Amino acid sequence: MQLILITGLSGSGKSVALKMLEDSGYYCIDNLPTVFLPDIASYLCTEGNEKIAISVDVRGGPSIDALPQQLDALRAQGVDVRLLFLEAKQDALVKRFSETRRRHPLAISTLTVTEAISLEREMLARVGDLGHRIDTSDLNANALRNWVKTFVELDQSRVTLIVESFGFKHGIPLDADLVFDVRCLPNPHYDPVLRPLTGRDQPVIDFLLAHEEVEAMYLDIETYVARWLPCFIKDNRSYLTVAIGCTGGQHRSVYMAERLSKRFAGEQQVMVRHRELP
Repeated sequence: MQLILITGLSGSGKSVALKMLEDSGYYCIDNLPTVFLPDIASYLCTEGNEKIAISVDVRGGPSIDALPQQLDALRAQGVDVRLLFLEAKQDALVKRFSETRRRHPLAISTLTVTEAISLEREMLARVGDLGHRIDTSDLNANALRNWVKTFVELDQSRVTLIVESFGFKHGIPLDADLVFDVRCLPNPHYDPVLRPLTGRDQPVIDFLLAHEEVEAMYLDIETYVARWLPCFIKDNRSYLTVAIGCTGGQHRSVYMAERLSKRFAGEQQVMVRHRELP
């Protein structure tokens, strides 16, 4: 049985992720108090359900604190448990609650939305490191669906190296473990012909390859990741996210992310993401 647990901050896209899994054939349960998790998983397994997705969060009460122990117990029973943790920046969450006019589950009379989000982030601090984290601050629903689909297809017995490009003007991804800044490199944005293209297009690649400092920067990043990746694997990490940022997240960071992902694809399980690209 494969069990996908979706958790994270309210307003971060858990409903979108759960709906996507439901459309993909998963038996889905929303807002389950984690105290019922072992019994529900056992029952659904005996009923013949092989693909299950369950959303758990602070709405289930203090039982969320027991999630680490419950994950260990389920895995000990041979269940393929995968935890997906969704989060977003404070201003993005406040904006979403404002636009939808929904009440935050912790926003009681004495707490504002901002305070409730901060409290929830604190309550879930331990849970975020248990699985795969996705920062949905700048993602549209379609991109999130694609990222979740890729996540469930990963081989959980191997470490996953995630290489993500982003634009600094939109903020650093919350899910990044290592961040590299390539804004000092020559910028194709200033060439009117290259501006509408991305770092995956050959004219942009040729432009960047023509500059020695681009090659030097790439080799430094590649050497650093190659040197320290075994240490992260030895530390029992399931995921390592390497984020590479330029100004807008269209050219330099995309080129670097694509090249780095191809470099390690033969050695590790690699996922490449481009946060700012459609």
